[in-house]
Amino acid sequence: MTVPVFHASRELLAGSSTVRLDGPEGRHAALVRRLQPRERIDLTDGAGLVAECVILQSDGYALDLEVQELRMHPAPRPRLTVVQGLAKGERGETAVETMTEIGVDVIVPWSAGRSIAQWKGERGAKSLAKWRSTAREAAKQARRCWWPEVTEPASTARVAKLLAGASVPIVLHEEAELPLAGIELPGGSDEVVLVVGPEGGITPEELMQFAQAGAAPYRMGPTVLRTSTAGTAAAAVLLARSGRWD
Repeated sequence: MTVPVFHASRELLAGSSTVRLDGPEGRHAALVRRLQPRERIDLTDGAGLVAECVILQSDGYALDLEVQELRMHPAPRPRLTVVQGLAKGERGETAVETMTEIGVDVIVPWSAGRSIAQWKGERGAKSLAKWRSTAREAAKQARRCWWPEVTEPASTARVAKLLAGASVPIVLHEEAELPLAGIELPGGSDEVVLVVGPEGGITPEELMQFAQAGAAPYRMGPTVLRTSTAGTAAAAVLLARSGRWD
């Protein structure tokens, strides 16, 4: 069984052979997980740095740790960005959680034309905070040392710019002729950008704008997936084809 992972700042990890994990992370490790001396845990800054540690002592609210090894992991390549159409209720958070678990690197909330959910004002800020919190917790659960970035919400024009700058720009669409399962990712691809529409789908105008940015439409298969699962399923295909799962 893999060791549990907790977050710590790079400054804390790089400074000493012993560290104290306190605050919310330390409280969770000591009080909720009830981790004990001599057990192993990993600390990460979420940007590739990992400290392999052994627990020296616990006071019930924090842990004192001995750093046995400090390692810097390179960022995975190609980088996979998923543009996720805003979804109503908890479906967006479900998409963020599962995409984080399988290894998506950047998640871009997209205010699409047919998005039922609208992120405006305080409600929008709370929704974005929920997506980011979900990504952080899922990254720890998945034992990731590179945590996904959840960006500010993007307009359709911003999504088109992301596609135009990608090595492999893709739009997921149920009426596309090309199957995603047959996609070939060119060697040396650095940035794959995948667009997933909201519950209402992608409008013809959005498809045209994305096509002008160089993005080709692909379909998953004979069924139509919900927006909460489509991105995860498509990302899994791309990660397998990219060699990152070899």
